Amino acid sequence: MVSALTLVIVVIVVALVFDYINGFHDAANAIATVVSTGVLPVRTAVILAGVLNFVGAITGTAVAKTIASGFAEPMVVTQVVVLAALVGACIWNLLTWWYGIPSSSSHALIGGLAGAVVAHAGLSAFNWSTLVDKVLIPLVVSPLAGFTIAFLFMIGLLWLVRAFRPATVQRGSRRLQLVSACMMAFSHGSNDAQKAMGIITLALVSFVAAGYTGLPDSMLPVGKDVPTWVVFACAAAIGFGTMAGGQRIIKTMGAKIIRITPLQGFAAETAGTATILTASAMGVPVSTTHCISACIMGVGASKRLSAVRWGVAGNIVLAWVLTIPASAGFAFLSLLGLRAIFGDLA
Repeated sequence: MVSALTLVIVVIVVALVFDYINGFHDAANAIATVVSTGVLPVRTAVILAGVLNFVGAITGTAVAKTIASGFAEPMVVTQVVVLAALVGACIWNLLTWWYGIPSSSSHALIGGLAGAVVAHAGLSAFNWSTLVDKVLIPLVVSPLAGFTIAFLFMIGLLWLVRAFRPATVQRGSRRLQLVSACMMAFSHGSNDAQKAMGIITLALVSFVAAGYTGLPDSMLPVGKDVPTWVVFACAAAIGFGTMAGGQRIIKTMGAKIIRITPLQGFAAETAGTATILTASAMGVPVSTTHCISACIMGVGASKRLSAVRWGVAGNIVLAWVLTIPASAGFAFLSLLGLRAIFGDLA
C-alpha cells in the first residue's frame, strides 16, 4: 500500500510536471508576436521568455493563495483529489497543445479541481461562489478589457506615428516590441506559475490537516503562506517549460489570428501585460492565454474588422468555453480510477 508521504511527494512531482507543461503550452503567450514579426528567432525568444517567467513567478503569491484556499476546504481535499485535478488538467493541456489551440492552463487546473472535489465529496464541497467571482467573471471581463485596451492603444499609436516615415516606424516598433515581449513574459510568470504553487500548498495543507507526518517543518506552509521552496520550484518549472517552447500554438497566435506587424505586436503585448499584472495584484487566476489572444484580436480590429480571421478566433473562444467542463470531466474520471489504486488514501 502506498503511504501518505509517498503520495504527497507524487502530487508535488505531478504539480511541477503540470507547471512545466503550462510553460511550453503557454510559451506562445509571451513570444508569438515577437517571433512572427521576425524581431527574435524562436530559440532566443523562448530562452528570454523562460528567464523572465522565472523572475515574474517569484514576485508574489496572491494568486497561489486563492488556489490553495479559495475553491475547497483543505479538510475536504485529499492528496488523491489534488492528483486527479492535476491529471485532468494535464490531459486537457496536452490535447489542446497537440491541436495547436491556445486554451487556458489556469482554467484547466481549476476545472480539474472542481471535477475531482465533486467526484470525492459531492457538489456542495466545491466553493462555486469563488468560481464565479474569481474565474467566470474574469473569464468574460479580462478578454474584453484586453481587447478594448489593445484596440484603443493601437489607434493611439497609429495617430502618434502618422507623421513618421514607415521605415522609421518599423525600426522603432521592433525595438519597442522586444521590450513589450519581455514585459509579457514577466507578467505571464507572475500569474500562471502561481497556480501550481497554490495546488502544491493545498496538498501540503491537506497533508497536515489529515494528521500525517514525515515532511520537515521547513517544507510545510505556515498558515496560508506559500513555502519559499514551492515558489522557487514552480518558478523554475514554468521557466524551463517555456524554454522548451510550444511552436504549434505560436503559429496559431502569431499568424493565424491576424498577420501581425511589430507595432501591432507591441500594442498587443503592452495591453496584455497591463491586464495580467492587474489580475495578479488582485489575486485573480486569470487566463494569460485569453488575455493575449483578445489583445491580438483588438489590434487587428483597429485596422479593420475583416483583418481578424474570425473563424480561427471562434475556435479559440470555443476552447475557452470547453476548458473548465472538459478538464473537470477528465479529473472526475481520473479520481474514480485513482481510487482503485490508492484505496483508503483516496
